Amino acid sequence: MSINTVLGKCEARDLGFTLIHEHLAAGMPGWEFDNARFDRARELANIVEKLKEIRSLGVSSFVDPCPMELGRNPELAAEAADQSGMRVIIATGVYNEALGFPTHFRMIGADDIAEIYVRELTEGIDHTGIRAGIIKTATGGVPGWTVDTEITKHEQKALRAAARAHKATGAPILCHNNELSPFGRETLDIFESEGVDFNRVLIGHACGVGNMRYYFDILNRGAWLGFDRFGIDTIAPDKMRLASLFGLLAVGFNRIMLSHDAVACMLGRQSKAMLQMVEKCPNWNYAHICKNILPALRKGGVSEQTIRTLTVDNPREYFGG
Repeated sequence: MSINTVLGKCEARDLGFTLIHEHLAAGMPGWEFDNARFDRARELANIVEKLKEIRSLGVSSFVDPCPMELGRNPELAAEAADQSGMRVIIATGVYNEALGFPTHFRMIGADDIAEIYVRELTEGIDHTGIRAGIIKTATGGVPGWTVDTEITKHEQKALRAAARAHKATGAPILCHNNELSPFGRETLDIFESEGVDFNRVLIGHACGVGNMRYYFDILNRGAWLGFDRFGIDTIAPDKMRLASLFGLLAVGFNRIMLSHDAVACMLGRQSKAMLQMVEKCPNWNYAHICKNILPALRKGGVSEQTIRTLTVDNPREYFGG
């Protein structure tokens, strides 16, 4: 199946080693009113340097599921891809209700939102002609920032919009969760009612949950797990993430994809909490999996074929290969 990248289409078989959840640039809604610090040329050069580093480590594709309202920049992504040689895939979709979700989207219906998503997947984002290649959803907030007890009505609406856009286009869906109160099961319930193909659904930020019952419930329904926050030790230490990964692999579950949810360019001035998190997470970068996590898997007895499954084969199948 053909996939939209920021530089045109590619085939799923050509993805190669894929980091499934990273960000080139991101900021909380409102950052654009505090953009005096954004030096585009400098930040682009920094992004390109980081992408070239992971290309040298064997990574060939990079998925940036930045929601619409968190600083998504198709043209910046296209320039970064062109200058680095990295294949970059970006998203359509909105963030969670606590930290994003534009008021306009709160006021319109699921079919209206789905129509916007479909247009971005088939025609392009704004007037750039650059097409999204994946659909982003988000339920719950971020550990330490929000307290979440249920999927909100607007998040449910966005999930249904994502499901309908997926059915219209075949694009896969990637789902943000709060690790301390994840709604992966409930998300799949909504998707099931909409007729979504679970082979095209990734329940993200699972590695920080540390709950085997949760993992089994997701995997036994045929969806994918995103172990996609390696390096964010303030949410969960990598030892816990690795312990969960080793455990799942040991009992035959390998429908898992790896990433960091790292950001090369933070947009706008950063809060004290964000600066402290960055300081306490020295391994939160695009190269950590290649440099540290894969060697740890090998040391623990994970085969090269299994590593290829996690990094190459699974993203290819998820995208329809």
